[in-house]
Amino acid sequence: MSNFRTSPDRDRATQQAAPVAVRQAAFLVVPRFNLMTMMSIIEVMRVANYLSPSPIYSWQVHSFDGASIAASNGFTIPATDPGERVRRGETVFVLGSWNAEAYRNPRTLAWIRRQARGGARICAVELGCYLVARAGLLSGKRATTHWSWLSGFDEQFDEVEVTEQLYTIDGNTMTCPGGLAGVDLMLRLVGDEQGERLAGEIADQMLYHPIRPATAPQRRTMGRGTETLAPVVREAISLIERNIAEPLSVPDLAEDLGVSQRQLERQFKASIGCTVVQFGLLLRLQHARVLLIATDLSVREIATASGFNTLSHFAYSFGKCFGRRPSDYRQAWPEKDATPSWPGTLSKFLEALENRGSAKPMQILRKS
Repeated sequence: MSNFRTSPDRDRATQQAAPVAVRQAAFLVVPRFNLMTMMSIIEVMRVANYLSPSPIYSWQVHSFDGASIAASNGFTIPATDPGERVRRGETVFVLGSWNAEAYRNPRTLAWIRRQARGGARICAVELGCYLVARAGLLSGKRATTHWSWLSGFDEQFDEVEVTEQLYTIDGNTMTCPGGLAGVDLMLRLVGDEQGERLAGEIADQMLYHPIRPATAPQRRTMGRGTETLAPVVREAISLIERNIAEPLSVPDLAEDLGVSQRQLERQFKASIGCTVVQFGLLLRLQHARVLLIATDLSVREIATASGFNTLSHFAYSFGKCFGRRPSDYRQAWPEKDATPSWPGTLSKFLEALENRGSAKPMQILRKS
């Protein structure tokens, strides 16, 4: 250990410097929350403290669901009861993931409301948006969540302006879809509070580049950003997503895009690896799966909302794609299952097509 001492002048300057106010953060977690997302947010604060002469952030983990909370990866973390104190000026991160769409602990929701009324800044992370929305804090505000759940959340909370992006900041309320978007959000908050230089140094320490803006897209298609797709394919995907309930035919899509049907099919196949109809059907089935989990709509209503003319065609297509009946998907992670399962991804779908040969596409992917 070095015995190096600063000079008296340096000591006096340090003593006279105004202390940095420590920014407090509270993490309110519910069972099956995403531990990685929480740790990525904490890591930004930890590195900020590491790079600063004195700590500038502190944090605590709370829950109304017990002293030990299981995350979605099976790890458990200790959590304390948050008590009644109002955290004026603090940031409260509300973390929820699997089954948070059905979470309704009244103590938790009342506490979130009380913190917002008292002047705390509330950030809903991933499916924590359901808790914050049920607490009445997202009405009339812009919000986001994980892209795979946006349709279900939008269906339940039509008073919320839902947008797909990395994070939103609307007054004292923030939303973040989880994953590494939490790093981008925290770096933005550090930049606003402590300066962009410190935020940049934290990103350097974490080997995290580039820092993405709030409006950056959440998704990449088959490992490619939509901005790198052929413009006609990108526009076609957007049109398909906006017309889930009433699917456009390929000729109608081509006409809207101002291209020939043959050109549209050729570019779509080259960019994505399947036909327009096959891709559209997969999106509609994924949309239906989220509505099954996140809403109380009947299976018949969900089939109609997902663009299927008959319940039998919907049930058949759903079973072939996901290996389960629609009624078996009313929970994203059933209590009887040790881990969640989410089959039917685009990559698996394309593998199935390739394995069957381009001349024999999957039977379920006929035009509805």
